[in-house]
Amino acid sequence: MQDQTNVTEPSEPLKLVLYVAGQTPKSVAAINNLERICSEKMPGKYIVEVVDLKKTPQLAREHNIVAIPTLVRQLPTPIRKIIGDLSDIEKVLVHLKVGE
Repeated sequence: MQDQTNVTEPSEPLKLVLYVAGQTPKSVAAINNLERICSEKMPGKYIVEVVDLKKTPQLAREHNIVAIPTLVRQLPTPIRKIIGDLSDIEKVLVHLKVGE
């Protein structure tokens, strides 16, 4: 029987970018939820970048961000996006394809 915990373990870490707009309640919740998900569910297997679109608004258009907060899994490809405060941990993990 195959060990289900490492079935799709990537050879390189997940590259995640979280787009937020300042310190709004949803942005702060998304940052906190992402930190918790990463540390509990994939310790040492991720790189997270937080982009504040209030400071660099041109990136919203360049990266096709239409709502905030938005989490983008850049690596491994294909790129996947999740919109919201990331409070539904299972939904986030399914969208990131973690633990399959």
